Amino acid sequence: QVQLVESGGGLVQAGDSLRLSCTASGRTLSSYGTGWFRQAPGKEREFVAAIIRSGGSTYYADSLKGRFTISRDNAKNTVYLQMNSLKPEDTAVYYCAATMAYSDNYHQTWLYNHWGQGTQVTVSS
Repeated sequence: QVQLVESGGGLVQAGDSLRLSCTASGRTLSSYGTGWFRQAPGKEREFVAAIIRSGGSTYYADSLKGRFTISRDNAKNTVYLQMNSLKPEDTAVYYCAATMAYSDNYHQTWLYNHWGQGTQVTVSS
């Protein structure tokens, strides 16, 4: 069983950058596809980015391409989400999630069976 812990959230101003970390324990995270999702108050959880378990291919929500980058550091058993040019509408709780499945559905929450507790990102205008 893999346990996931997110960190790196905080309060920033519009235009700033943040790097979120998703650190795994219990299992090697590179054995899992890992996704980032976010959920704003009153809204459904939405897909942000994913990196597959082998090869390192990445997927992004169309609206976030060019501003957000997902990457993996196998030595640290960690997946990162680099967020640049942050906007107030990026305010949400950000969650990382892991799956051992190979699928075209990395943007779907139901694919993932391991979730972290989330980290709050607040972007002020």
